[in-house]
Amino acid sequence: MTPLAVFRDEFRRIFALRPVFSVLVLAVGLYAVLYPQPYLNEALRKVPLAVVDQDETTSSRDLARRIDASPDVAVVTKALDFAAARREVFSRDVFGVLVIPHGFERDLLHGRVSPVALYADASYFLIYQRIALGVVGVARTLGAEIEIKRLVGLGIDLPVAAAAADPMRLTAIPLFNPQGGYATYILPAAFVLILQQTLLIGVGLLGTSPLPQQEGGSPASATATVLGKLLAYLALEAVIVPFYMIVLPFLYGIPRLGEVWPILAFAVPFVVAVGALGLIVAAVFRSPLVIQLVMAAIGLPFFFLSGFSWPVEAMPRPIQLAAQLVPSTAAIDGFVRLSQLGARMSDVGHQLVVLCALAVVYGGIAVLLQRRRARAW
Repeated sequence: MTPLAVFRDEFRRIFALRPVFSVLVLAVGLYAVLYPQPYLNEALRKVPLAVVDQDETTSSRDLARRIDASPDVAVVTKALDFAAARREVFSRDVFGVLVIPHGFERDLLHGRVSPVALYADASYFLIYQRIALGVVGVARTLGAEIEIKRLVGLGIDLPVAAAAADPMRLTAIPLFNPQGGYATYILPAAFVLILQQTLLIGVGLLGTSPLPQQEGGSPASATATVLGKLLAYLALEAVIVPFYMIVLPFLYGIPRLGEVWPILAFAVPFVVAVGALGLIVAAVFRSPLVIQLVMAAIGLPFFFLSGFSWPVEAMPRPIQLAAQLVPSTAAIDGFVRLSQLGARMSDVGHQLVVLCALAVVYGGIAVLLQRRRARAW
């Protein structure tokens, strides 16, 4: 059999075997629809907050009102004391408590430091970050305004007072993620991981399913078999990869600065490496159930190893090296650079070399395993 004949048989089996079709086609479609839904609002807004106003003055009420008007935090209750606010936190009705102390306005008017206390739930880092940023931003703005008014009252010109109260004004410009949203950050990486895991499971199921009886002709060599199967996976992913890397970001409003052809060219060694790794997985585990369980279990570790949820530089060196053996590690970095950052192919040369090396190494191992399997028959 030639590689083309193996390609036809393998491509036909993808759609003929229900478990494989469910993973490589149906699951890919379901993930495309369901996975992005929780992130459609992009950024976390209006996190519930309780305020304990021990000062009960115009300035303290103004601070609480401004915090409530901010897009990040919503003041849902004004507790009588800290104990009552604490109960609200334990009941999960609020995720933070702002305590405005006695003498808040008096200290501000006299030019003294008047600290407020913010207790925020740090067990959920996104919520903690949103509360902290919202409260700190409003508090600094109010403090600067009061300081300007105090200096003007002392006879200082307004421009000089404004410069003294806020001598180094910072303008933050979020690059490549103008909304500062979580979806723009997480979905491109998650899409690559979904492509990898579905292809790994699908190829593993194909490799452990009974082969059809060959009618006449000599069996294909190990190299022709592996090459034909990889071509079948490339043909299938030629439709799925553009859908995930180009169409879905457009549908979900994810910024994309890169061109189409570099993304598609970068996908070729990624698909080959994952497909060859799937053939190795099928030869090692030999059971469809074991393959599904193992691939489902290691999906999340693969995501952590990619360096997207935790900086690669903060990982121990052995883990960094082990992560390079997983195609998604280089693929996530490369796809994000090409699609979201507008990088050129030369800018992802390292990631491309890693994927090509994995494709060659895993392909060679797959050929050796296929040759040993043919001898066993």
